[in-house]
Amino acid sequence: MAQLIEWKVPPAVQPRAEDYGYDLDRALSSVVGLHSIIPPDAFTADTLGVERAGNGVLIGDGLVLTVGYLITEAETIWLHLSDGNVVQGHALGFDSETGFGLVQVLGRLDLPVLPLGSSDTTVVGERVVVGGAGGRTRSLAGRIAAKQEFSGYWEYLLEEAIFTFPAHPNWGGTALISSQGELLGIGSLQIERVREGGKGKPENLNMTIPIDLLKPILDDLTKFGRVNKPVRPWLGVYCTEIEDRIVTVGIAPKGPAARAEIKTGDMIVAVGGKNVSTLAGLYRRVWALGEAGVEVPLTLHRDGVTFDVRVNSSDRAKFLKGPRMH
Repeated sequence: MAQLIEWKVPPAVQPRAEDYGYDLDRALSSVVGLHSIIPPDAFTADTLGVERAGNGVLIGDGLVLTVGYLITEAETIWLHLSDGNVVQGHALGFDSETGFGLVQVLGRLDLPVLPLGSSDTTVVGERVVVGGAGGRTRSLAGRIAAKQEFSGYWEYLLEEAIFTFPAHPNWGGTALISSQGELLGIGSLQIERVREGGKGKPENLNMTIPIDLLKPILDDLTKFGRVNKPVRPWLGVYCTEIEDRIVTVGIAPKGPAARAEIKTGDMIVAVGGKNVSTLAGLYRRVWALGEAGVEVPLTLHRDGVTFDVRVNSSDRAKFLKGPRMH
């Protein structure tokens, strides 16, 4: 198995051990590299790729926490250690609501566990470390830039995500570590934010999934591979906000929206007769209708014509390949 690609975070933003009141190197040693292989015919292969790489964090005996898109439909997972060794893993669980993914290590990891902290008690401006696999040279010293709602185009919503600055260049699955050396969240995305006053180039931030969202679902993910509760309805439509309008920018092949003949470029005007103008508003309206399988009445606008369609929603997980047992 190939070693991790050589690269480093610029020295000016690397964390220094003397700046923290905990053993920084020990905490960072809990972060491992993650490389997954996905079958070419997998549902997510076209959008997320057949090879995915990022990070994971050891949070328990043989349990590595990462961001879910790295391991969704993975048939093979390799965990890269800082000493050059590679250990195989198994996709144990994935939660589409939070975005967390859980890997079971299929071998021995002689590494410390990173304890879970409290993301709810963090404040804007707080000093943090964004830890990548490989220690201080692949990690950065940062601060919490914002805590606010986040809506993703793939029917994803966090009531309060954590945003950090500066942005880590290899953000997927990174460990957001508190000033007490505890895990505050898992890196998910890099986004652009317009600078205050609108002047200059936009700045890059990392969006992190708060660790407090994991605590109520960890037992279910470990035991069942998914959360044991009613599943939200999924439409299979990718949308964006343009001037207070919701515009479809993609349709999941063979998904509910595709079966209802919704097309790229359609504007979603209303759900159940109630107007929507934001992604968060759209998702909340759809999810409020009931569980996966519920019929979702949408009002669309296409080529100057407004019309109604009814979409038979589904469970997103039914379209995904299950993990291969080892």
